[in-house]
Amino acid sequence: MPQKNDTTSKRKKEHIELCLTDKVEFKKKTSGFKNYDFKHFALTEVDLTNISFETKFFKKKINYPFLISCMTGGSSEAENINARLADVANQLNVILGVGSQRQALEDKNYHRSYKIIREKAPDIPVLGNIGAAQLVKIKSIDPFKKLIDMVEADAMVVHLNPLQELLQPEGEIEFTGLRKKIVKLVKELRVPIIVKEVGSGISKEAAKILLESGVKGIDVAGSGGTSWAGVELLRSKKNNDEIFWDWGLPTSYCIKEVSSLKKKYNFILIGSGGINSAMDMSKAFALGSDITASA
Repeated sequence: MPQKNDTTSKRKKEHIELCLTDKVEFKKKTSGFKNYDFKHFALTEVDLTNISFETKFFKKKINYPFLISCMTGGSSEAENINARLADVANQLNVILGVGSQRQALEDKNYHRSYKIIREKAPDIPVLGNIGAAQLVKIKSIDPFKKLIDMVEADAMVVHLNPLQELLQPEGEIEFTGLRKKIVKLVKELRVPIIVKEVGSGISKEAAKILLESGVKGIDVAGSGGTSWAGVELLRSKKNNDEIFWDWGLPTSYCIKEVSSLKKKYNFILIGSGGINSAMDMSKAFALGSDITASA
């Protein structure tokens, strides 16, 4: 019978294979960007040569307000993927997020699949990543400090994926005390905390609670891109539960709602979930995003 760490690495490998070979996007629900269009203004006096996309992400300058979002790590296949992503991110000088570092908490077998990112991209902003299901179990923050050191992270992402955990055969569905643990993480870690969903979206109500907890970034990660519910349904072959495949809040709705909180809170708003083109990015910025992200 496989050990837990072997199970985690096997699951990571299956996630990669399914995302490469199967249709894992939302089937009916979209990001909602098609519901918006720009009002043409013919009398422009903008000098296009003076437009710069350079911005700051916390303490580092980046050339474009773009994040290659958290994808993978913790398996042999992930090392090559992360190495190539890091090369691209370094050339463009954009942000790169690592996949969930849960496996790195379990053993040292695939630590290089995470460390390779900082080796290949020494100067860009890098985001560490851990799941809410793992956060609620910890008694000490020390293991998370090690995860930050592993990739020399500029910020730490906590991903919220209750639906994915629910549908995952090995899923962990106990989230009691999550808010208190997020507050603890904010107080004890030396880097900013960003909270993201994985495709079901973050509502204004949830974002407000997170910001009041001290979180410095919200990645709405709404519907329209990869359905991680769909990925888990494919893994478990539970075709009778496909009602959950399209579960979630559209990305455009989440951005518009959460951006209204900027009147009171100072935070970075990341728009992700079905960002498939420059036009999607433009609409996300117009709706209030500071950064857009794709995986």
